[in-house]
Amino acid sequence: MVSTAPKRAEKTPDTEATVRLTVAQATIRFLGNQYVERDGERTKFFAGCFGIFGHGNVAGLGQALLEDEVTAHEAGTAPKLPYVLGRNEQAMVHSAVAYARQKDRLQTWAVTASVGPGATNMLTGAALATINRLPVLLLPADTFATRASAPVLQELELPSSGDVTVNDAFKPLSRYFDRVWRPEQLPAALLGAMRVLTDPVETGAATVAIPQDVQAEAHDWPESLFAERTWHVARPLPERSVIERAAEVIRSARTPLIVAGGGVVYSGATDALATFSKRTGIPVGMSQAGKGALPYDHPQCMGAVGSTGTTAANALATEADVVIGIGTRYSDFTSASRTAFNNPDVRFVNINVASLDSVKQGGISVVSDAREALDALGAALDGYAVSDDYRARAAALATEWDDTVSAAYAVEDGVALNQNQVIGLANTLSDPRDVVVCAAGSMPGDLHKLWRTRDPKGYHVEYGYSCMGYEVAGGLGVRMADETRDVFVMVGDGSYLMMATELVTAVQEGIKVIVVLVQNHGFASIGSLSEALGSQRFGTAYRFRGRDGRLDGDKLPVDLAANAASLGAEVIKVSTAAEFGDAVKVAKASDRTTVIHVETDPLIPAPDSESWWDVPVSEVSTLESTQAAHRTYADWKTIQRPHLRPS
Repeated sequence: MVSTAPKRAEKTPDTEATVRLTVAQATIRFLGNQYVERDGERTKFFAGCFGIFGHGNVAGLGQALLEDEVTAHEAGTAPKLPYVLGRNEQAMVHSAVAYARQKDRLQTWAVTASVGPGATNMLTGAALATINRLPVLLLPADTFATRASAPVLQELELPSSGDVTVNDAFKPLSRYFDRVWRPEQLPAALLGAMRVLTDPVETGAATVAIPQDVQAEAHDWPESLFAERTWHVARPLPERSVIERAAEVIRSARTPLIVAGGGVVYSGATDALATFSKRTGIPVGMSQAGKGALPYDHPQCMGAVGSTGTTAANALATEADVVIGIGTRYSDFTSASRTAFNNPDVRFVNINVASLDSVKQGGISVVSDAREALDALGAALDGYAVSDDYRARAAALATEWDDTVSAAYAVEDGVALNQNQVIGLANTLSDPRDVVVCAAGSMPGDLHKLWRTRDPKGYHVEYGYSCMGYEVAGGLGVRMADETRDVFVMVGDGSYLMMATELVTAVQEGIKVIVVLVQNHGFASIGSLSEALGSQRFGTAYRFRGRDGRLDGDKLPVDLAANAASLGAEVIKVSTAAEFGDAVKVAKASDRTTVIHVETDPLIPAPDSESWWDVPVSEVSTLESTQAAHRTYADWKTIQRPHLRPS
């Protein structure tokens, strides 16, 4: 039997050179040379790497980041991947995600953590990134690939599987997951992660787990792996025939409404939307992610829509015969749990870069970049405009809501503040380009209704996951993304207590944020929801136990102002409008992180949205409050609709 060996090319001087690096060193060098380009503008994709070191990554990625920093310092240049020490693994992911959102998903951070609890602390951050479709690269350490020392500290042992580690928990939470068992697998893993991170449809958390022994293992890498690589961020164009169908439906509309989502902002389509809506007269309601798609005083801006919307947007949503969704994923808050759009003949035109979102609510699916679709639709609708009567009705509703906001903002000299007034003061005293940051509790809903957004990037509320503890970490990321804007972090005591640790990171890095810490002694949002559902605010107040054993005694003597001061922040305690105004002036003039602490009454609500959110109520109960709540719930369920009517 004759065996024929494969033919090999003769080695020549042109054969690619290699460089010997560890897997960790190769990872850092590769990431430092990744760029993205959109509309001809090229940007370095990774601003740096957040990290907390433990035995799983200190000698691998930690050593590689040190070497990058030392080499750059000696050469008088900036590190390829600047390192920032965080205080909590989840918080580091939040900061990276907030940075990516502020950069319209064109730049982000890598985040590394040690094996075990360090890695799994990032799970919540991974879920938040993926749900919000925001890019972040997670580099959790893993147990030994060789298993030479197994079981190692913090290793998960399963009797049924030898290759499962805690990092497998990232799989359902990540848009991309890989584990690098051998050095040869690294290039494919990193390229796969970059493909997802730079894709507007697929983006979210990309996780590349690297066992701790593999991180430190050396390998001969082709130098081409470390050449600068530019990833093009595409703007998918709409099909002409689909635009024609969409235009036909819109032309037939008498009471159309646009629902603008985060895709409008990420696409840079805010100017296109302003022009389109002004020319056609079609009013615009905005989701949480879409708030800022129009400035609050634009003639067609109706403000927030849905469960936490304005009465203006919600009134028009109820009447709308055509709803044009642009860059929205139609969350339950946006659609008021599918009770917002109640015209029996309502039809939908959905413009979205993701086909998953474009088919929601039924109707015409326009898979396209938001800016490109608006330009094409504007041309197809040349000469179309809503009636003068409808335009006037929308303007009257918007004015009425603006008056409602002004009334909610009104303060009395020397009188203690409520949360609506705190929001109003922060809004009024901030500059138009400043950014408000929030995520959880009662304030996201109140901000959605009440905050008068003046800049497309001036409103940053994480409401895809609504993660308690996001606020301070997110504010840090927003400020790092743009230090020309002051950042107002609006946070309640419940969310602050979850995660205030990144105040230390802000102090460490000399990054200024202004934190408005609202102390209302409990969970104001869930307290209000609990009351509405007949559960009497049970378990939502921070109280001592009374003599009967229930948590309804005196308020806990928690001093959050002292806590913030202990973390290195400047702290100003206020109770009146005049004191709050003085505090904001001091904070804006300072170059240090400042916490403004104010107590409010959690029982004073924001103006009603005249809308609903579907949270089931107990069908049977001995409590009259629960029985009454269930009757209300049953009434709302009768108008909930599937919206499957074709356009």
